[in-house]
Amino acid sequence: MTVLGVVTIGQSPRSDMVPELLQWLPSSVEVRERGALDGLSAADLKALAPEPGDETLTTRLRDGSSVVIGRAGILPRLQAAIDILEAGGADVVLIVCTGDFPRFRHSRPLLLAGPLLTAGLSALAGDALVGVVCPLAEQEQQSYEKFEHLEQKIKVAWATPYQPGLTELENAARSLAAEGAQLLVLDCMGYTQEHRQAAATASGLPVVLSRSVVARLAAELT
Repeated sequence: MTVLGVVTIGQSPRSDMVPELLQWLPSSVEVRERGALDGLSAADLKALAPEPGDETLTTRLRDGSSVVIGRAGILPRLQAAIDILEAGGADVVLIVCTGDFPRFRHSRPLLLAGPLLTAGLSALAGDALVGVVCPLAEQEQQSYEKFEHLEQKIKVAWATPYQPGLTELENAARSLAAEGAQLLVLDCMGYTQEHRQAAATASGLPVVLSRSVVARLAAELT
């Protein structure tokens, strides 16, 4: 049995994500989770808010609520989570966040959702105009920078995956379609199959779901 270590930038377990990931992974895979924010108090989380110039990230906490954090403050905690999973016997470690991260220390294969998504999207998009849905308005510029490798222009809208209801997402999908998008990508591992279906119905376009692309590619090493 292959042990896949899953590192979230939020708190584990990710009951909103891992069950869906499992449907795209071999049945012989055992998933073990760690979260960069595991064990932190409300005051600790507040201290991790983005500083000026830092990359803004949003993630889910164990109780189902969400939090906005800066990338810089969680890097040491992500490294610690990788170390713990490797020491515990993980054969492969996957960081389930599509944000941009520096190189981490690792002794086993380490997969990052961001590069897996951008590479997969490049192959899928061809020369289609891509509409990107990101979680927060503050992440719009980050999205343009992340997908600048695409030869064509992109359009960006935002809708958080961590609040009840689908109206915000449906509106974002419709606006991107109205701007000429031919393909949508939900650029956060927090988006679910339900989100993909809602975006597809609202826009009439094919929709790439981050967690689906990432899990299918990670399955090749598990």
